[in-house]
Amino acid sequence: MKNTFWLLGAKLTITLDDILTGSGYDVITGIFAPCSEVPLHLHTAYSETIIVLEGEQTIYTPGSEAVLKPGDHLFIPAGTPHAIVSSGLQQSKALTIASPGGFAKLIRTAGIPVNTDGSTPDKPFDMPLFMKVSAELGDQLLGPPVTRP
Repeated sequence: MKNTFWLLGAKLTITLDDILTGSGYDVITGIFAPCSEVPLHLHTAYSETIIVLEGEQTIYTPGSEAVLKPGDHLFIPAGTPHAIVSSGLQQSKALTIASPGGFAKLIRTAGIPVNTDGSTPDKPFDMPLFMKVSAELGDQLLGPPVTRP
């Protein structure tokens, strides 16, 4: 569980990171509650490929709304505003490949380690730390949940 963290309501497990891949890429598995949302944001330093493993996710990018089901994927180039919604009636699970690496650093630094029993930690989320690390990585939060590009 030492590589599993809570970040913005999602349970994220770092499988491979910038340390192991020489900054080449990160591989992250995320579990998202139904109707949960990753707010509108963008990454200036890395692209993302999202592969849905379970459930359904809707990814909003400028001029596009992609509904992804298990086995579907979407490439999001660096600099592309996007929001991700766990849009099905059950939780969703997705694999994210960030290239080059960087996303795992945000998770490791600003995420809250999952308790050894897998439960939600009691520690409060540190939004100022999240914003600081995001800025260092070139990530930008563009709006609150339900904001679309």
